[in-house]
Amino acid sequence: MGERLLAIDTATIACSVALFEDGALIASDYAEIGRGHAEKLVPAIALLPDRGRADRILVNCGPGSFTGVRIGISAAKALAFAWGAEIQGYCCLALVAAQAQKQLDAPRPVCVAMLAGHGEYFLQNFDDSGKPMGPFVALTPEQAASEVKADVIAGSAATELAAIVGTNFHFQILPNAAHVALVASDMKKLPPKPIYGRKPDAQPVKTV
Repeated sequence: MGERLLAIDTATIACSVALFEDGALIASDYAEIGRGHAEKLVPAIALLPDRGRADRILVNCGPGSFTGVRIGISAAKALAFAWGAEIQGYCCLALVAAQAQKQLDAPRPVCVAMLAGHGEYFLQNFDDSGKPMGPFVALTPEQAASEVKADVIAGSAATELAAIVGTNFHFQILPNAAHVALVASDMKKLPPKPIYGRKPDAQPVKTV
């Protein structure tokens, strides 16, 4: 058996896992479930060959759902500890950009727009090689429209943003762990820590 890599993605309404051996995808599971990632994730991993056991683990660190991001990272850390596996992370927006790039006839810049809650989008522009043109930002739809620097828009908010910008060239995409190999190697070395992108909705009560 060659080197195995387990990819975990729970940062959005989609929950996906994928197992690779020597870079080749050997099994995966993807479901758009909205909620219930904690209940779905572990059984999905258990159904993979050898119950998903791997030498390396990659996990989506966000930005995305507060709960989803934490669930994915917590599971990845627990498995890495149990298996003695290496663990690293990747950015949600980078994977969506890579998935969109795969659907194009030729490389082109891609603007990724993901629903961020409270009427905002997580937005980041990527060049035709998949590299980010700058850091991601959380913006209102109107603000996001002025920050689009690509003809192609991808992500869970792609249809909405494309309508505001006035383009028909968009892909409504959610991240899928089965496609993590599309992301450049140097963009899959993040520490396994949450990238929330926004402040939490609930704040601790201050005592006087």
